[in-house]
This record gives sequence, structure tokens and C-alpha cells, in this order.
Amino acid sequence: MPHRLLVPSLLLTAALSLPGLAACSQDAGAPERTSQAAETTDTSPTAGNGADGGDDAKSGTASAKEEEADLKGKVIAIDPGHNGGNADHPERINRQVPDGRGGTKACNTTGTSTNSDYPEADFTWAVAKKLQKSLTDAGAEVVLSRKDNAGVGPCVDERGQFADDADVLVSIHANGSESSSVKGFHIIVADPGEDEKTEKASGDLAKSVGSSMGEEFTPNRAYGKDAISRRPDLAGLNNASVPAVIVECGEMRNPSEAKLMESKSGQRRYADALFNGIVDWF
Repeated sequence: MPHRLLVPSLLLTAALSLPGLAACSQDAGAPERTSQAAETTDTSPTAGNGADGGDDAKSGTASAKEEEADLKGKVIAIDPGHNGGNADHPERINRQVPDGRGGTKACNTTGTSTNSDYPEADFTWAVAKKLQKSLTDAGAEVVLSRKDNAGVGPCVDERGQFADDADVLVSIHANGSESSSVKGFHIIVADPGEDEKTEKASGDLAKSVGSSMGEEFTPNRAYGKDAISRRPDLAGLNNASVPAVIVECGEMRNPSEAKLMESKSGQRRYADALFNGIVDWF
């Protein structure tokens, strides 16, 4: 598919490539589709906004928005970053695939983990499944880039292309900066995008998701006041033909954010924030 020519944004790549940030992949195989009719503030993220209501209870805001949301006719692609079997198959994830800019990149990576070895792939899968249910309950058809958390891949090029028939693509990740003091979420969009219209829509999606995430979690202002990073080098975004974002939900090496990511209640909060951002964008 044609893409706009790179501009001096290439010169920013090194500055924006902070430690631990990687685009991801999952196991080949037909993407999972579901629908209701027929799948990287300063309030501590460990401090809730009231009673938890159980490990997987929705927040009041999310429940209200879900009741109001009508996503019938919408097709939403969700990409849970990495995959549980990647680490056992380095020969598969290290093979080169098209990067969407005329070059190649490694198929995928293993992702990062918390200091207690909770893997990013487990976190992204847990959040994706919760988000999938909320979206289908609101009437949307959901396409997942992988069918489980035990496979390998798919590769980064497929993670963009699988969403070609969707209205939007949201890729879920978590960052792995070396310093445990780094904290907060950020959102990545392709720069340049597929075309001017898609690039603008992706930017609007990033702002919507960022605003919703910012109501619950700490934005990492190192990426700007909106915590949005614009990059030309991530193959999943480069290969997407629809509005697309990568959401780095937080820092897995930060103790308070790691605790949140490892908990079912925290995963629910991340899923609810993503759901609200997607609904607001539509």
C-alpha cells in the first residue's frame, strides 16, 4: 500500500526511541472476530478512586458509558502486544519482515516485564480480552490480532494489515524503561501516516484515548504535554491503513504501575479507560 514520503521526522527517531519501547507481534493464524450479534498526573496509579467493587468490577464511569455507548456497525481491531510463546522461538521472531517504509524489521520481540517477571504479553492479553467484551457488549465487532497468549507472532507487518477492514486499530503495550523512577503512559502514532486524512484521524484518536487515560493514570510528559509520540519507525503503525495508535499503558519497572498492571482490578481500569477513549473518538 502507498505511504507518504518520510520527512525530517526521521531525524527524530533516535531521540524518541527511549529504552524499552518496542512495537510488537503475535501468532499467525486467522484473527479472532467477535460481535454482540454473532478479538509505551500525579496521583498514584495504585490509589483507586473509591471502592474497588471486586477484582474485575467496572468503574462507575465505565459502566455508565457502556450503557450509553452504541457501537453497532463499528469494526474495532485490537492488537495485544507480543505473545506468550515469542521467547521460546527466537528464530521466528527475529526474521525480517517489511517495515512499511521500504525497509525491514524483526518480526517481533518478547516484550518487557515487571521486576517480578510478569510479562508484558500477559498484561496486554488480559486488558485486550476485557476491552473486547466491553466493545462487543456495546455492539461493536472486534477483531483481535492473536487468538490466545500461547503462540508466536504475528509479525509487526501483519499487526497493522490485519486491521485493513476495521474502522480503527488500537495496539496495547506497556513500556520497559530501565529506570524504575520513570512513570506514566504515552501514546504513539505514525508520522507520516498512510495519508493526510488517516494521519489526522490517528492523531485525534491518540488525543481521545490520552484524555480518557489521563483521567485514571499518569501521562508521561517526556513525550509532550499530551503524552503523544509521533514516530516513523514502528512497522505495526506503518502497515496500518486505518486510524491507529499504540498505547504504552505505563512503565512495568515502576513499582506502583507494575502492581497495578499485575492486578485484575488494574487491568480492568486500563480496559475501561481504553474503551472510553474509543467511544469518545467515534
